[in-house]
Amino acid sequence: MRRLPLLVLVCVLAACGGKSAPKTTTNAAGCVPMTAPAAASRTGKKPTSPLDATKTYDVTMQTNCGTFTIQLDQKESPNATASFVALTQAGYFDHTIFHRIVPGFVIQGGDPTASGTGGPGYTTIDKPPADAKYTHGVVAMAKTGAQPAGAAGSQFFIVTVANAGLPPDYAIIGTVTSGLGVVDRIGKLGNPNDPNGTPTEVVEIEKATVSTS
Repeated sequence: MRRLPLLVLVCVLAACGGKSAPKTTTNAAGCVPMTAPAAASRTGKKPTSPLDATKTYDVTMQTNCGTFTIQLDQKESPNATASFVALTQAGYFDHTIFHRIVPGFVIQGGDPTASGTGGPGYTTIDKPPADAKYTHGVVAMAKTGAQPAGAAGSQFFIVTVANAGLPPDYAIIGTVTSGLGVVDRIGKLGNPNDPNGTPTEVVEIEKATVSTS
């Protein structure tokens, strides 16, 4: 049997010439520190049909603070959920940040401009029922005070308190079914004395994906 030279054997065992995997270190908040991605406006294409009523749609968001999954409620908000899926599949939410974090209330993202004023260039309407409740883990679409109840673009918020006490003005698109602890951790990364909810750390949605069952 032909014997490999000793140097080759040593290199095989020690993986000579290879690059070691980069190490990621989380901070006290459980996040990988990073700089904010470049902010820029983005547009999307408004869907013309609702989601398949026979399927369940989950949107998983991978962030530098962990991963969480939203199960969409297409019955509650058929127009907004169809839009949310279309935007996710188009990569609209990738490399955007949670631009508003209000401890003990909500975290808000979905604005590629990171200004709180960005959107996909269109609006959907799903008027919430009068008894709509915005409780822990509920995901709803943000809107301005001038817009009608249930108006939605791309900005969404996730409730991080037992009950946010909001009026039934915001289209509910689903609930966090996995990774709620990650959402709650993110929810602590805002200045409690800042009514605008300025984050104290960058929390980036690195990748959002849709799965069906």
